[in-house]
Amino acid sequence: MKVVTMGVHVLDVLVRPVEEIPEGQGATLVDDIRMTAAGTAGGTALTLAKLGASVRTAGAIGTDPTGDLLIQLLDRAGIDTELLVRRVDTSTSASVLPIRPNGDRPSLHLLGANITYGLDDVPWDAVAEAGHLHLGGPELIGADVAARILAHAKEHDVVTSVDLLAPGELGTFDQIEPVLPYVDFLLPNDDQLLGFSGEDDLVTGAKKLLAGGAGLVAVTRGADGVLLVTAEGTDTVPAFEVDVVDTTGCGDAFSAGFLRGMSLGRTPREAAVLGSASAALVAQGLGSDHGDFDLPEADEFAMTHKTRS
Repeated sequence: MKVVTMGVHVLDVLVRPVEEIPEGQGATLVDDIRMTAAGTAGGTALTLAKLGASVRTAGAIGTDPTGDLLIQLLDRAGIDTELLVRRVDTSTSASVLPIRPNGDRPSLHLLGANITYGLDDVPWDAVAEAGHLHLGGPELIGADVAARILAHAKEHDVVTSVDLLAPGELGTFDQIEPVLPYVDFLLPNDDQLLGFSGEDDLVTGAKKLLAGGAGLVAVTRGADGVLLVTAEGTDTVPAFEVDVVDTTGCGDAFSAGFLRGMSLGRTPREAAVLGSASAALVAQGLGSDHGDFDLPEADEFAMTHKTRS
């Protein structure tokens, strides 16, 4: 699998556990502080590389030390970072994530350079030569720009997938409608699906996106597992039963596992099982890069671990 992951790249600073922020200039001790590469492009690239894909990643970051560290972390994971463009006047996107004891993760986020990525930055030849283009966060660069990139991929017979970044409450259908005819796999979470479709029901919302042109919609629902919706019907895949440490990057890990499974010729259900296993492995530690696993180990996990239903 030769894939370009394009879009959102973030440096995450994760602190665990955080039950509350000390008042005034107070201080408290924590068990762990980590920095990891993340984002709907960067985080997905991490797990795709673990699962055996050849990954190039594209997007906009700053020339600041945050960007230097982000590139170092991606390079260490075996990801080609030569397609990243660097801005001298804009910071690299970053998040501070105080992880609660139950795994919840409120976020303090800096958008940074991600929103500056445009058509002049796109490595058109690299996209055309890839087997797969995964575009993460198209709503940040604009629907028309995202549609042009995805259309170029389809013109060259490249498989395409899209994941969203914004919460559903900030989403509208017109933010994604132009990209839908060029998307083979759309990978939102349940909140995003409802918000961006404008519907009150997941299946109804997914069918609206299918009617707009998407080939398949795979909806992650946290502990409730995954909903798959195609023109042929719907299917559900349960989540795995694990002790959750941190849910950061789980959606990106699912996307990576699902897309890797589809690239191997698996059925959508089988691919969703691999995606769910990848997410479960990441959820057991801190950060998007948690877990030293490969494709055989993820498959073994899926075969040997219980699901929630």
